[in-house]
Amino acid sequence: MDGKMPARLGAIIFVAIAITATVIEMTRKDEPPRGRPAPELQPPADPLRQSLRECQRLGEAAASDPGCLATWAENRDRFLGRTPAPAAPHQNGEQ
Repeated sequence: MDGKMPARLGAIIFVAIAITATVIEMTRKDEPPRGRPAPELQPPADPLRQSLRECQRLGEAAASDPGCLATWAENRDRFLGRTPAPAAPHQNGEQ
């Protein structure tokens, strides 16, 4: 008989804890969400990136396109962290 008493006491304590947890969960009120979440920031449109996409669409013809060559040079300078070189002065005294 001595072994049954602790088992019954353990079962009663377990049931009491389960009932208490159920009552607490049922009386809990759901909190409404606090405000709206901040919208994700979209980076501003990068004209260099758009130019690179256009050159990509040109395919092999982009290798001889002066605009694409300038775009690639600008992208390379940006990647390497170099500042763009100033425009070279025109030859023959033209400005």
